[in-house]
Amino acid sequence: MRIIRCEDINGEVKQAALQSDGTALALTGDVFEIPQLTASKVEIKKLLAPICPVSIICIGLNYRKHAEETGAKFPEYPVVFLKGINTLQNPGEAIQLPVHLRSDEVDYECELAVVIGRKCKNVSRSEALKYVFGYTCSNDVSARDWQLKRGGGQWSRGKSFDTFTPLGPVLVTGDEIPNPNALNIRTILNGRVMQDWNTNDMIFDVPALIEFLSGSTTLLPGTVILTGTPHGVGMAQKPPRWLQSGDSVTIEIEGIGTLQNPVVNEI
Repeated sequence: MRIIRCEDINGEVKQAALQSDGTALALTGDVFEIPQLTASKVEIKKLLAPICPVSIICIGLNYRKHAEETGAKFPEYPVVFLKGINTLQNPGEAIQLPVHLRSDEVDYECELAVVIGRKCKNVSRSEALKYVFGYTCSNDVSARDWQLKRGGGQWSRGKSFDTFTPLGPVLVTGDEIPNPNALNIRTILNGRVMQDWNTNDMIFDVPALIEFLSGSTTLLPGTVILTGTPHGVGMAQKPPRWLQSGDSVTIEIEGIGTLQNPVVNEI
């Protein structure tokens, strides 16, 4: 199933399932339980992020080529940091470059987002994918100056500005993506391909991440896991290519779709 969250023409927020003919049929019930597909068509006014996360857990340095381009050693354990839920942004809406707490080094990162669908703890690798509800595209927007120079050694300040986690456009349920570590993934900036790789390059694949993150830790339904970015980020370009007002950033993941966001200065 390909699930969207949207505002309809009456201003109501609805969840719906996209059909092969492009129409959207309303879903009722808890999306993490057994959502009921209705025959009621939803007239979409505005597409929203397909989920409102209860938490956003992120993994750094999780692609071999990306670790190499940054000069970092391959980590022994997953590198974990958190983003605030205030960072959520809808498809098509603007990534805002921080002005008040200014950043001049804002970067893009295409990432596969994993959405947990069942409460879990101490999950084994072999059982891990049974707890995944689905997958979507994400852009882990990052203010590198605040992440690496002014964050006191922690990454969260540079990662948690408003609008820094666009998600979408759809949430594809796990049954449609049996192997999340075999997907092409790209970032396109103003029509130029900046990142173009495959999720098979992850140092810690999706089952390994769920096993690790659920160790002695409860993951709730609606937890979003950002699984890392491949090589080609802006800070590794020569010279570095930071996001600028007027840019357009597109994230593409095979089997999921295209997430596009314009870039503006903070309003």
